[in-house]
Amino acid sequence: MDRALAASRNHREAERRRRERIKSHLDRLRSILACDPKTDKASLLAKVVERMKDLKQRTEEIADTQFFPTETDEIVVLPSSAAISGQRSAFEASLCCEDRSDLLPELIETLRSLHLKTLRAEIATLGGRVRNVLILAKDEEAYEDADDDDDDDSGGAFLRDALKALVDRSLPAERCKRRRLVDRNPS
Repeated sequence: MDRALAASRNHREAERRRRERIKSHLDRLRSILACDPKTDKASLLAKVVERMKDLKQRTEEIADTQFFPTETDEIVVLPSSAAISGQRSAFEASLCCEDRSDLLPELIETLRSLHLKTLRAEIATLGGRVRNVLILAKDEEAYEDADDDDDDDSGGAFLRDALKALVDRSLPAERCKRRRLVDRNPS
């Protein structure tokens, strides 16, 4: 009889601690979501699910616009919003490769030779790798002179090829990392 009574007390005590733990978790959720302390459990859980969906979507958007360098060489050239609106040929180019001291001067020279003007540049380096994200537009004079070349330049193949050549110049013979060329033309 004493054993059954002791087991019953232990069970009640364990159950009380479990309810307190659940209550403290629910209170913490209410404070995180800035809910009324009187919000019932079902409504609170519904708000938590909605918040988690929102956070998941935001995380996916951040992952889609990854700015940090990756371990693989990557070249992406997309038409920019200025090109879509028809103002002049503009591109968003992303170049990810190993960092080296002559990379920026060579990149600048390559863009000059293509008669491209840099409207915006973002550069990130991490662990010997670099990612350059550039918004580029044709120089005014070059844009006016190139009336027949618009069909060839609209996809940015000339820019992609030039950036690929720039990355290829930096490849030592013993390098074993996989290279990848990404082409995301919304055609």
